Amino acid sequence: MQITTFLVLQFLAHIVADFFFQTQKMANEKNSIGFKSRLLPVHVGIVFICSWVLSFQIEFFAGAGIIAIIHYIIDGFKAKANKHPTFWKYAFFVDQLLHILVLVGVSLFFERYHGLEPLFEIPVSATTIAIVTAYMLCIQPANYVIKEVFRSSQIDVAIAEQEKAEILDGTDELPNAGKLIGVLERMLALTFILIGQYQAVGFLIAAKSVLRYKDTDTLKTEYVLIGTMLSFGIAVVLGILAGAI
Repeated sequence: MQITTFLVLQFLAHIVADFFFQTQKMANEKNSIGFKSRLLPVHVGIVFICSWVLSFQIEFFAGAGIIAIIHYIIDGFKAKANKHPTFWKYAFFVDQLLHILVLVGVSLFFERYHGLEPLFEIPVSATTIAIVTAYMLCIQPANYVIKEVFRSSQIDVAIAEQEKAEILDGTDELPNAGKLIGVLERMLALTFILIGQYQAVGFLIAAKSVLRYKDTDTLKTEYVLIGTMLSFGIAVVLGILAGAI
């Protein structure tokens, strides 16, 4: 197994454990009370299992354990970071960066001093695993990234007030429709990037700009425009990175 494949697998393990197997209740408790959360050890246990299983090596038991322990420490302190008057804006991004740096560091250390000897050869390339990971990022983590960008910029405050007014007026839209649209547009954009149809991404952006909202909905149009740029930007970057591995 090449180190690139191993790193991509460990990154995939992090994505699965932190975004797909972590419930909203786990995240809320961790973000609010940190080490006092009774669900934090459960989450860390899932991190350990995902990291160890996707290493395809029994000997990586210790490496997965180190990743899980440091994950516990980082997540435990996140509650304090979220309450900081200034740092709260960057807590999510610093949290994810630290997790990635830890898994990269542990993986490189393990490869250098032990070597990569999987139980069996994985019948897929690192590029294939990276593409699968990119699609998974488009489904779930991308929503959190966009949400955190809005939250840290305090853009969602104004939109929330407008949405409350619309609900009172009886003009609210389908619940969660925007989230589904975002997932679909990212997956389509990622697919077009991977097959080299870059012009199709421009067509998607133009189509959404025309159909999404009326010109009179200035506040919401600006909100959607920012979200669209972030959404397509994430998909384009993921497509380029996945294709380069």
